[in-house]
Amino acid sequence: MQDRASVQAAKKGFALPQVPKILVYIVGFIPAVWLFYAGITDQLGADPMRTLEQELGEWAFRFLIATLTITPLRQLFSINLLRYRRAIGLLAFYYALLHLTTYLVLDQGLDFAAIGADIVKRPYITIGMATFLILLPLAITSNNAAIRRMGGQAWAKLHKFVYLAAIGAALHFILVVKSWPLEPLIYAAIVAVLLGYRLVRRLGRKAEPRRRPA
Repeated sequence: MQDRASVQAAKKGFALPQVPKILVYIVGFIPAVWLFYAGITDQLGADPMRTLEQELGEWAFRFLIATLTITPLRQLFSINLLRYRRAIGLLAFYYALLHLTTYLVLDQGLDFAAIGADIVKRPYITIGMATFLILLPLAITSNNAAIRRMGGQAWAKLHKFVYLAAIGAALHFILVVKSWPLEPLIYAAIVAVLLGYRLVRRLGRKAEPRRRPA
């Protein structure tokens, strides 16, 4: 959800055709529309509620991963998608919100006693709830007014919590399937690579000798 690249940084890299940001949202919500339509028309299998819940969660995770790929794409391949990072990050949050709402309303019927018991007893729900709570302030502050109000440095520090949210989402996905299928492990590996890349790059910058003034 970080969207503070300077004008100069935005001009660097491979010039992709620009599309309106609203189009990113429209295309991004197509899977959600299809999933709810499929649910209404009984096309989600024997357990449509569970399928709907899991698919919405997976799309949230996919958009979160897509958000994390934007910086490496620019730095390694000069592909600049910075102008769409905020939209993609917000799509991750909106899908996470739909995922949570499906669980609260369709799965638990707003039975808060049962929900509370689930949070305490089931680690994947505990982690999922914590991950959503991390994403919430990031989504609320994903606007220019928040950047001006908080100041750029404080805003940037807050939005680094997206890395923690990605780790939480990976753990949530692995635990929710209650086994070790390939798909959640692949997603977890992608997150590990993206975060590892950032760590290595940061350590590399710190290891560079400082230039002495002439």
